[in-house]
Amino acid sequence: MEFVLLGFADVPHLQKFLFGLFLIIYIIIFLGNGTILLITKLDPGLHTPMYFFLGNFSFLEICYVSAILPRMLTNLWTQRRGISFAACATQMCWFLMLGATECFLLAVMAYDRYVAICNPLHYPLVMNHKVCVQLVAGSWVNGILVHIGQTFLIFSLPFCGSNLINHFFCDIPPILKLACGDTFVNEMMVYVDAVLFVVVPFVLILVSYGKIISTILKLPSATSRAKAFSTCSSHLIVVTLFYGSGIISYLRPKTENSAGTDKVLSLFYTIVIPLFNPMIYSLRNKDVTMALRKLLCK
Repeated sequence: MEFVLLGFADVPHLQKFLFGLFLIIYIIIFLGNGTILLITKLDPGLHTPMYFFLGNFSFLEICYVSAILPRMLTNLWTQRRGISFAACATQMCWFLMLGATECFLLAVMAYDRYVAICNPLHYPLVMNHKVCVQLVAGSWVNGILVHIGQTFLIFSLPFCGSNLINHFFCDIPPILKLACGDTFVNEMMVYVDAVLFVVVPFVLILVSYGKIISTILKLPSATSRAKAFSTCSSHLIVVTLFYGSGIISYLRPKTENSAGTDKVLSLFYTIVIPLFNPMIYSLRNKDVTMALRKLLCK
């Protein structure tokens, strides 16, 4: 069986333009996040827990985008929109696993800032290298079995009607629309998955930042408050963009004509945010900017 990813077939006159645009975006994402990953490995001044997590986050962003963009670029260039049953299931599984990893890694980065700001004397002990590696490894592997199982359940459904996926990648909602069996269990699994891998990390982030803000407000001088807040402002912007776009995309009321809006919102959290993340972290972080200048001057 084969599905057809409609993608942006409703704008046939823009196919080559979209191909060029998304190719440039993919190259910028790869170079931007790759540069962050490189400087966090090469610069001794960035061998701290915060930048260890940032390097892993940049690598994750490259993987996350690579699960979607290469297939989309191929479809735009060749105009062959077919995707095999196995390839669609594989893309969905990778998308779900990497998305869950991003949620947990953002929570880990918030916890790192919480320890640094709220318990600075214990920070080197609490966030030692072994703990950092364990937190990153846990973020990567936490949802593997669950998402493999969820993907298996979805693709075990009977698909006896249309094979047209009105999206640019194999996401859960448009796939479930094509199933002609009872999808109640699958829909419940989606909600359970959302609670475990989206809501729980988000709550941990909110708790961490609640304590961070409370601690910052108690600092005696405006200078110290500004310095403390500057160490976590970039992460807070990324969290707001990622979760904000995801929540709007998946929790807003669906209508018959919402597919176009869904695609735009999906583009935002799958492609646009990974594009801006290196800029957010480099432009708002003096350590990263200095390390980048040293790298370019070599």
